[in-house]
Amino acid sequence: MEINQLEALIAIAEERGFSRARDRLHRTQPAISQAIQRLEKEVGVKLFDRSSKDGTLTSAGKILFESGQQILKLRRNAKLKLRELTTLQNGKVVIGANEYTVQRLMPIVAAYQKLHPLIKIEVKRCLASRIPAEIIGTDIELGVLSFRPSAESLESVPLGTDEITLISPPGRVLGVGGEVSLRDLGAESFIAHNVPSPYRERVIQTFEEHGTPLNISMELPTLESIKRAVEEGMGLALIPRLAAEYEVSRGQLVASRVREMRLERELHLVYRNNEELSHAAKAFVKVARHQDGFHKG
Repeated sequence: MEINQLEALIAIAEERGFSRARDRLHRTQPAISQAIQRLEKEVGVKLFDRSSKDGTLTSAGKILFESGQQILKLRRNAKLKLRELTTLQNGKVVIGANEYTVQRLMPIVAAYQKLHPLIKIEVKRCLASRIPAEIIGTDIELGVLSFRPSAESLESVPLGTDEITLISPPGRVLGVGGEVSLRDLGAESFIAHNVPSPYRERVIQTFEEHGTPLNISMELPTLESIKRAVEEGMGLALIPRLAAEYEVSRGQLVASRVREMRLERELHLVYRNNEELSHAAKAFVKVARHQDGFHKG
């Protein structure tokens, strides 16, 4: 049973005859007659009352007419949805990020929504170490990482750099000119992130290399909880600068550079090779590339 056969059946019934169906479908009358003959042969019953000249359907024809209408409606809806996807009138982008990297993602999301307000964006909280595998496995389309993945099937767009910064409570300015020496921090109490990471190890190693004690008085599970604890005067913390930008801009925290600690990293938007991406995800990558250029400028 072919689509053009159902189209012929429906057109004849609705136009009340073969000749008007011919004009509606822009096909020859013999072609329409042959389509009906093949359809009747396939289903094994007559679909039109041949004694009538106005396209009267038999009982079997009425059943197939109703089913055919539903099939053609489903076909039209499928084509419409596909067209909406390609024109970015519909769709969804699923992005993986952790608590920290989602901060860099938000300006890109805002710019994307202005351009494509009908596309839904879902940001899933993922461990950074799992994001490449989840992209390759198509659980997510895009991900934000603080390192460039090595898999050949993945590509990335740089999203700028970030570095570790020292945060202290409002009104507590350390050092001079926004910079403090590591040796001046030996008597301070620190609040640390209890999630293992290469940067936590590098901070500990830097203190050890300079012979300065790192006094960790509290460990917390999230960057948000660490920032709130510092704001309440419970201690100092070393966290990514990006994660503290909002609070620093509002005077809720004070940020300082540690002279001997230059732990910089580059953030990346990671995705599968472009030909495997949805139209919505391709458009997101395009916005990210533009944002990266703006950020560098």
